[in-house]
Formats: sequence, structure tokens, C-alpha cells
Amino acid sequence: MLSQFTQYLKGTQTLPGERKLVQKLDFFILSFCCLMYFLNYLDRSNLNNAYVSGMKEDLNFHGKQLNQINTVFTVGYTIGQVPCNIALYYFKPRFFFPTMMVIWAGLTMATAGTHSPQGIMAIRFFQAIAESSTFVGTHYILGSWYTEKELGKRSGIFTASGLAGTMIGGFIQTGIHKSMDGQNGLAGWRWLFIVDGIITLPVALYGYLLFPDTPTTTTAPYLSEEEKAHAQSRLPPPNKGSPLTFSFLKRCFLTWPWYLFTGLWIIAGETESFSSNALMALYMKAHPTEKYTISQLNNYPTGVPAVGIVSTIFWATLTDFLNGKRALVGYFIAVTAVCTSAMLLAYPPTASKGHTTIHFAAYYWSGSIYACQAVFFAWANDVLRYEEESLRAVVIASMNMGSNAINAWWSIVFYSADQAPAFRNGAWAMLAVGIALAFWTAAVSFMQKRTWRKKRAELEIDREDGMVRNGEGSTTGVGRSLEEKQGASGVDIRSV
Repeated sequence: MLSQFTQYLKGTQTLPGERKLVQKLDFFILSFCCLMYFLNYLDRSNLNNAYVSGMKEDLNFHGKQLNQINTVFTVGYTIGQVPCNIALYYFKPRFFFPTMMVIWAGLTMATAGTHSPQGIMAIRFFQAIAESSTFVGTHYILGSWYTEKELGKRSGIFTASGLAGTMIGGFIQTGIHKSMDGQNGLAGWRWLFIVDGIITLPVALYGYLLFPDTPTTTTAPYLSEEEKAHAQSRLPPPNKGSPLTFSFLKRCFLTWPWYLFTGLWIIAGETESFSSNALMALYMKAHPTEKYTISQLNNYPTGVPAVGIVSTIFWATLTDFLNGKRALVGYFIAVTAVCTSAMLLAYPPTASKGHTTIHFAAYYWSGSIYACQAVFFAWANDVLRYEEESLRAVVIASMNMGSNAINAWWSIVFYSADQAPAFRNGAWAMLAVGIALAFWTAAVSFMQKRTWRKKRAELEIDREDGMVRNGEGSTTGVGRSLEEKQGASGVDIRSV
């Protein structure tokens, strides 16, 4: 049995029934979570699609009102992060996730009936709280089911589904604008929100019926009792601890992962700003000489998330293959942020076709920065695999909460719509955070190695104690159980 786990740890063997179990998990977990995140991002990104497709003129937008709506959304999204992940500790994900979907679907459809930017602000605030459950909640769930050698790729697929929502949203808006604009007296951009809300509801029903919750709480009918037990044995047993106590909060604030991973995602999140704030569409709409059609304004920027999807899948898979070397992505993102911002600063928007080509290239390349989403959250799951489940949930939620708290004002200061097409302030800001990310990544990598060296020493001491209690040279008892637990987790602490 011990040799079997050792081979499993090294990736040379899968345990009996492993492949079938993982395939089932992939189908039911990833299908629901990816559809949920796809619709989440579709609803989120289509505000910008609607803005350039007639909503600006119909509702008389002016100044920074679009940025203010995005900021109100970010505030709601930030507020909802930690409470939503703590809610997963008390409510089954099978009920919690779909309920949040039904809420945001209703609010999305309500957006079609608004007649002012202020009305959209109110709706987007509450919609953001409901949508805040999806991203961090799914990363918590993935960390509950998958080992280190599996987690990066699954996190990448999940993140790519959100980018697909951003990419496809432009094409959907183009199709709706052409086929439904004016139907029943409604503008095409209003039909967009109605359609988005309607297609969300069947996915919510699917989640109510078939989402498997977590390994220790699952009642999924498609998992046998043996498979449920096998799923629990693949990872360290969950270390339970209530998140609503003073001692837990004290522990959170005394551990380095809370500070360093939150800081990591705050910095990395702002390197994404050229992509996440839909700046390419604003750049095209405000271009000093080129005039783009509505179809072009919706379709050309879809190349940015397309690059993000390829980059995310590539880096998430590569870091799994390299046994969890997630820091590599941090350095790649830092280089990309520095280079793309330098391109935009060196070639300001002019009538020159060459400058326009360079700007398009910079915006498309900046889409590769999306790779940090999947990899950095997988990194946090890796490091916190031996800690309390509630600590892992709070750290993951705090990462996104911190990033969105900064982005609430960052986009107004550096990427307001009235700064288009140059966004020079934003380019300088991205240059700075790109440099900062390289140093912060190095700090997280150093602390991870130090923590795992300490954990390895503790495991060796426990193993030796177990051997003494069970007879010299024996690998039974405590020593064996700890080694098997480590092997099942997929985390090779002994190689650090």
C-alpha cells in the first residue's frame, strides 16, 4: 500500500478507480461551474457591449458615469466575497450557488427596463453581491476535490470559461442588435439583458439537481459509496474550525498566507486592468482618426479574452506538469505588463497606421495576463491544503476582495472613459505594478518553500515517533498514516 501511494505521489501510477472518479468529478463539477462563470462574465461584460451599442445615447450617459457604474458593481462584488465563501461553510453549495444565480438572473433582466444611469447603478450593486459567490466559491470547491497535480488545469478551464463569456458577449450583442433591435419597441441592448437572464435559469436548475457539494458532504447519486470514500482519501482530511470566532480571526491575521496572497492578487489584479476594464473598445470608439462600426466595436476586442483563454490553459497545465511551480506565471505576467505598457507609452494614438497596429498588438498581448487568475488561486489552494478549511476559504475570498477594493477606485483614476484613447496614466500604473509583481512573487515563493521545509521536518519527526512506538524499522501506525496522507494529497513536501 505504501509503495502504491509513493508511485501515486510521483505521478507514475493512479490508484484503482482514480481515473473514473476524476472523470465524473470533471463532468459534473466543471460543467456546472464553467457554465455558471461563463454566464457570470457574460452578464458582467455585456454592460460595456450595451454601452457602445446604443445604451450611452438612449440613457444620456455623460462624463465618468460608466466608470461610476463599474465602481458601484465593484463595491458590491467586494462586499460579497468573504460572506459568500463563509456561507459555503454553513450551506450546501448545491443550494447556495444556484440560488445566487437565480437572483442575479432576475436583476440582469431588470436592467432592460432601466431609464437612467442611476437605475443601473442600483441594480448592479445587488447583482454584484450575488455574482461575488461564483469565482472565489468555485476555487474553494476545486481545492476541496482536486490534488495539486490536477488543480491547476481545472482552475484554468474554469477561468477560461469566464473569458469565453467576455469574448462571446461581443458576438451575442452583435447578433441581437442586428436581429432584435426595435422588436416589440425595445432597443437591441435591452434585449441583450433579457436574453442573458433567461439563459441563466436552466443552469441554476442543473446545479440544484446534480452539483456534488464537497467530498465530506456529497450525496450525489452518480457517486458510489466507494467513490465517495475514495474522494475523501485523495486529500488531507478537512481541518474543521468555525470562521465566526475571535480565535479564528486572530489566526487569520497572524498567518503569512493571508497577507501575501491577498497582496499578490491585489497587484496581479491591477495588471489585468487593461483587459478587465474593456479599454480596447473605449480606445476604438475614441480613436482620433479611425471610425469603427458597432460590429467592429463589439467583435475586435474579443481577441483579448481569446488570448487570455489560450494563455490561461497553457500556463495552468504547464505549472501542473512542473509539480506546482506557480511562481513562473508571476514572472511572466510582470514582463508582459512592463512590455505592453511601454508599447502604449512609446507610441501615442495618432493618425499613423503603424501606431494603431502597435496598440492593437499591446491590447491583445495584455490579454495573456489573465493567466494569473487560475494559477494564483491554485497556488493559494496548494499552500493552504494542510490548514483549516475555513482559513483556506477566507484567504481565497480575501484575495479577490482586496483586489476589487483597489479596483473600485483604480479604474476611475487610471482608466476613466474620458481618458480614451491614450490611457497614459493607466499605462504608467501598469508599468509600476508589473515591476512590483515580480518582487511580490519572489516573496510568496520564498515563504512557501520555508513553510514546506518546516512541514517536512514535522512529518519526519512524527514518522520517526511512529516507528519507535511500533518497532524500529516499521512503517505502520502514525508514521505510515502521515506518509500516506501526504501522498494522497498530491503535495510533494519532501522534495522541497
